[in-house]
Amino acid sequence: MSDASKAQQWRIEQMKSAATAVSTIVALALFGSLCVGAKTVISVDDVQSIRVDLDLFRVARRVDERFLSVAIDASLLAQEKFMNLLNSPKLRTLAKALIPAFLRFGGTKQDFMKFNPRGRYFQARDNSSSAVQGKLCERLELPPFLENRLKQEWVLQSKTLLQEELEGKYKKTKFSEYAVDLLYAFANCSGLDLIFGLNALLRTSENTWNSTNAELLLKYCESRQYVMSWELGNEPNSYEKKAGIRVDGYQLGQDFVHLHQILQESVVYHSTGLYGPDVSQPRDHRKDLLTGFLETGAKAITACTWHHYYVNGRDTSLEDFLDPEVLDTLATKINEVYLSCLLKIVESVSPGKKVWLGETSSAYGGGAVGLSDTFVAGFMWLDKLGLAAELGLDVVIRQVLIGSGTYHLVDDNLDPLPDYWLSLLYKKLVGPEVLKAQVLMNSGPKKPIRLYLHCTNRKSTHYRPGAVTLFALNLNKNEVTISLPAHTANSTIEAFVLQSAETGEQSLYSRSVELNGQVLRMVDDRTLPPLKGRELPPGERLKLPGFSFAFYVLIEAQAPVCK
Repeated sequence: MSDASKAQQWRIEQMKSAATAVSTIVALALFGSLCVGAKTVISVDDVQSIRVDLDLFRVARRVDERFLSVAIDASLLAQEKFMNLLNSPKLRTLAKALIPAFLRFGGTKQDFMKFNPRGRYFQARDNSSSAVQGKLCERLELPPFLENRLKQEWVLQSKTLLQEELEGKYKKTKFSEYAVDLLYAFANCSGLDLIFGLNALLRTSENTWNSTNAELLLKYCESRQYVMSWELGNEPNSYEKKAGIRVDGYQLGQDFVHLHQILQESVVYHSTGLYGPDVSQPRDHRKDLLTGFLETGAKAITACTWHHYYVNGRDTSLEDFLDPEVLDTLATKINEVYLSCLLKIVESVSPGKKVWLGETSSAYGGGAVGLSDTFVAGFMWLDKLGLAAELGLDVVIRQVLIGSGTYHLVDDNLDPLPDYWLSLLYKKLVGPEVLKAQVLMNSGPKKPIRLYLHCTNRKSTHYRPGAVTLFALNLNKNEVTISLPAHTANSTIEAFVLQSAETGEQSLYSRSVELNGQVLRMVDDRTLPPLKGRELPPGERLKLPGFSFAFYVLIEAQAPVCK
């Protein structure tokens, strides 16, 4: 058997074994029968060149500056000792580089967690000065020997959690003040805005939310002056399958109103954010649940949240990750569900509410083994960021920075994976103002070249006011030439081209990425490498390699709306 055949056989065996590690129950709860069959797109629309029109005079949308945010899966708390991983200097360095951002702590496990005070805690915040706070963060750092041991144990714990999910039997977990302190310290030392997911499955005999435990937690957090926002429940449309409890949208909305009233009475949390209902992709009964929720609970929430994944992690393929039709399903859902349902309801019941993707990644059911944490996953991730902003979603929370599953931004050693580097470049180069880029030549029913345009991040001191950032994806194997409009011909361009660090048929499965030909790696546990662009002379056409994505900063674009 040739090496290529062996590699192919290895991937097949990996995907077969992965099927036993993902929950059918969660998969059905999230997407039902929405799985898209595999489609071969390697030879789709052999585009060699395109022309692009850029509108530099009108802001189409403006998203939150924390648009790209991240999550820590609540499964990390299944055993409290693993929360100590949050004190890893490496993980803190990686998280800090993504600010400004929200940090959502939640997921399936949040509805099986209960706060159990034991009098064991430490001070995770010091208000006296930034210098004192810095010393506190330094003091909390995890010793290397303990970090290595916890990382090894977490690999085994992840397998246990996957098996639990497969069986659909979720163990209840208790957590102490110490776990809360560790979580808050991580968010505070990293500069992330924490959103904590409360357990909505604590119910009374009348099936209303029992807030007693949440009030105990709120009282503790208030006593420590922990500034954070809140959620209540995760994917309530799946409660009946996961816990045998049915909560309709009308009652869920009343539960949120109850929580909102509790927060209003708090000195610390009276003006804090409250987000929900975190339904999985709204369709059929899920849409009914969302409608009922908004009728009673819309005024209680700061933003309306829902979840989206493209494919089923159990039976997806490499081709799905490169298929324009699969990528377009997000736009279809936003147009059909968000514009026709969410927007109308939110605007009519409680004007001005924003809509978030409160949890999202490539494949549901914990991700796709051998795909969701590799280079090819970047096509789904970058396209989602472009489409979500273009179509009006205010925040997108990536599942997951760390936690169970295979769609992480960091690996088991806490080293950054390709989607982390992609996220970091996005944060560095892309601002919240969404502009319009139109492809004038992109033939065929499938569109293999996808482009998005924003003002360049104005907090980046490297670029002058008026700069714009064009980011592009090439879903073809062949290089594509991009011709920009004449009115940008005088602009110097800085190119940031991301490609797999490997070549040949294994390249898209790589867990390493190159920026302009240089493999991206941390310098050490506390230092990220400089992300250097390659300067192109004015008027030069852009060359986007096959199976790559890139950011192009038009330094002298002089866009009036970006000054």
